[in-house]
Amino acid sequence: MAKRLELTPRLQLLADWGPQGAKFADIGTDHAYLPVWLTLQGRLQCAIASDLRKGPLERAREPGRTYGAGNLDYRLANGLADVSPEEADVIAIAGMGGETIASILAAAPWTRECKLLLQPMTSFPDLRFWLQQNGYMIENEKVIREGERLYSIWNVTGGTMKQLSPAELWVGVQSDDPLRMEYLTMMEEKLERSLRGHLAASTPNETEITALTEILAELRCMKGELE
Repeated sequence: MAKRLELTPRLQLLADWGPQGAKFADIGTDHAYLPVWLTLQGRLQCAIASDLRKGPLERAREPGRTYGAGNLDYRLANGLADVSPEEADVIAIAGMGGETIASILAAAPWTRECKLLLQPMTSFPDLRFWLQQNGYMIENEKVIREGERLYSIWNVTGGTMKQLSPAELWVGVQSDDPLRMEYLTMMEEKLERSLRGHLAASTPNETEITALTEILAELRCMKGELE
């Protein structure tokens, strides 16, 4: 019996959000499981798996061979530097810091014409702010549990996004997500740790302390509205 590739919950949601017949690019592809799975499902017109480093890109070729998806285009490149607008209309960038994702998109403004599947690991407020200031909008976002971690995954297109409040820049606006309360609690704890660190500093940054205090107050109001 042929091996069957199973995606993690995080990658499965990214795959589910990819439309049929897409010209797909997976940036920072790692093991290339996402483009391999979509190719095996007959969902793609074509697929590019790109990574900045040679080692990971070489490892990314193995799943294609193992599962029989031999027609992927593997590219060694920094972000979207080696992908042209004609080659991709759906782009996944997952598992990177938010500032790195923003820098990749800033270098490829043509991505405003694409569907973007983003899964930042850090710097969520920075990435949300950058998107709203640069002609992108978050159409949908969903929290996924994978193991003991929660991940926020965003479906992004070009467009005008409403100005988000300081807390919304941190946690988004999706109030009907089944994991919303748990996600808000996780982010609340993260902000509390940051605030404690600033308060304990030998030279406290009063501006940052005030900002974090206000964000925490707004976030707790969000939690109260959900209860």
